[in-house]
Amino acid sequence: MSGYINTLLFGIYPYIALVVLILGTAIRYDREQYGWRSGSSQLLRRRQLIWGSVLFHVGVLVIFFGHLVGLLTPIAIFDALGISHGAKQLLAIVAGGVAGVMAIIGASLLVHRRLFDPRVRANSSTTDTLIIILLWIQLALGLMTIPVSMQHLDGEEMVKFMSWAQGIFTFNFEASSHILEVSFIFKAHLFLGLTILLLFPFTRLVHMLSVPLGFFWRPGYQVVRERNHRAQPTRLPAAE
Repeated sequence: MSGYINTLLFGIYPYIALVVLILGTAIRYDREQYGWRSGSSQLLRRRQLIWGSVLFHVGVLVIFFGHLVGLLTPIAIFDALGISHGAKQLLAIVAGGVAGVMAIIGASLLVHRRLFDPRVRANSSTTDTLIIILLWIQLALGLMTIPVSMQHLDGEEMVKFMSWAQGIFTFNFEASSHILEVSFIFKAHLFLGLTILLLFPFTRLVHMLSVPLGFFWRPGYQVVRERNHRAQPTRLPAAE
């Protein structure tokens, strides 16, 4: 991949994706709150949905926070804690591999349910189907990076991705140079991840931002109707 294309895809495109993510999400929340939901179809093929959803969500959450901490934590902090780059990469391979397998099994169940159950398919929009397929491909690409990572257990590949991610968020316009020479499979994984961020505001994924935290500390009961003990009986007019 030439330096120009590398800069375009991994030096400029990340900012386009992030701007669309932030502005698009804000605009949708302001104008289309009725569509700010997951569009559940849990009444249809419920057992497959439960297994697929649990495996997918648990796996994806582990992967998401693993990427967030692993890529955006300053390298100096790991050095200060005495965590070598090789150890960090090995941990990422093991934890990411287990979570990735869980997530792709769950995603496979969800994709099968959405594509091959006529009732679920009729209840799905084009974006619903597109985004779950893209997520499945992204998980597959992530798992395909593991054999390549196993060939670089010195951690140098990990440092390149950390330098790239932190360079993007610190507006280092030469950040893309850090991953110029990495394997194509990593670049495909990064590009699709950025594309999913770009599409995020226009899909059901926005419901991720509406975690019902208030549910955990609300009262155990809810007052639906308050009785009015002082209410007087209604008097009918006397008959003439």
